[in-house]
Amino acid sequence: MADTHAKHDYHIIDPSPWPFLASAGAFIMMIGLVGYMRAFSGGQFVMFGIDFAGPWIFYLGLAIVLYVMYGWWSDTIKEGQEGAHTRVVSLHLRYGMIMFIASEVMFFVAWFWAFFDASLFPNEAIQASRVEALGGQWPPVGIEVLDPLHLPLFNTVTLLLSGTTVTWAHHALLHNDRKGLIWGLALTVLLGLIFSYVQYYEYAHAPFAFGGSIYGSTFFMATGFHGFHVIVGTIFLIVCLLRAMKGQFTPQKHFGFEAAAWYWHFVDVVWLFLFFSIYIWGSWGGQIHAG
Repeated sequence: MADTHAKHDYHIIDPSPWPFLASAGAFIMMIGLVGYMRAFSGGQFVMFGIDFAGPWIFYLGLAIVLYVMYGWWSDTIKEGQEGAHTRVVSLHLRYGMIMFIASEVMFFVAWFWAFFDASLFPNEAIQASRVEALGGQWPPVGIEVLDPLHLPLFNTVTLLLSGTTVTWAHHALLHNDRKGLIWGLALTVLLGLIFSYVQYYEYAHAPFAFGGSIYGSTFFMATGFHGFHVIVGTIFLIVCLLRAMKGQFTPQKHFGFEAAAWYWHFVDVVWLFLFFSIYIWGSWGGQIHAG
C-alpha cells in the first residue's frame, strides 16, 4: 500500500502482502480444484502423502482469493483518497485495466474459435468422428435450438440498455450530477440482474445439455463464461454504486467507476458477437425449440 511516510529507505512504498497472498490463494485453489474433480470422478489426488481429493482445499483457496480481492482493492481506494494516485499512477492503472480487458478478449477468442471450428467444418473429411457426431451439418442432427428472437433478443436489448444507463451515469458524474450518477448506476445494476436471471431461466429450459454434443458444450462454455462476466461486472457496479452514495467519486477522480464502465461495455460487445454468431447464425436452419 502506498505510503508517503515509508519506514524503509530501500522501498518507494511500504511492502504489500497482497501479491504474495494472491499467488498463494490461486495456487491452493488450483490444487483444490484438481482434487475436487478427482473426488467427483471417484479418484484420489495424493501429494506428499496427503489425499487432496475433496472440496475443502478448493474452498480454502477461494476464500483466500476473495479476501485478497477485498483487501487489495480496499487499499487501492484508500490510497486514492489519500492522494497517492498521482498522474503517473493513474495512467498505469488505466494501462493495467486495458491489458486486463485485452486478456479477456483473447479468453473469449478461444471459445469463439472452438465454436467456429465445429460449425464451419461439420463435414470435414479428415474429421470422421466429427462428421458422424454432427451428421455433417450445423446445427447437428437431432438438436433443437433456442429461438434467437425470444429470450436471447430480450437479453440483448436489456444489456444494450444497461450500456446506455452506465454511460448516462458517467456523464452525470462528469457534470457533478450526483442524483443522475446514482440513478444511472442503480438502473445498470438492475438491468444486469435481470439479464442474469433471464439467462438462468434460459439454461434451465434449454432443450440440449452441456454433455453429449459439441453444440451444447460450445454454447454453454461461450455464453456461460459471458454470464459469469456479467455477474462480476454487476458486482463491480454495485461497489461503484455504494461508493457513489458515499460521495467518493469526483468529476476529476473516478477511475474506479471508469474501469467498471469499460468492463461493462466490453461485456456488451462480447454479447453482441455471441448473439449474432451463436444464437442467430449458429442456429440458422435448425429446428427451433417450441418450449
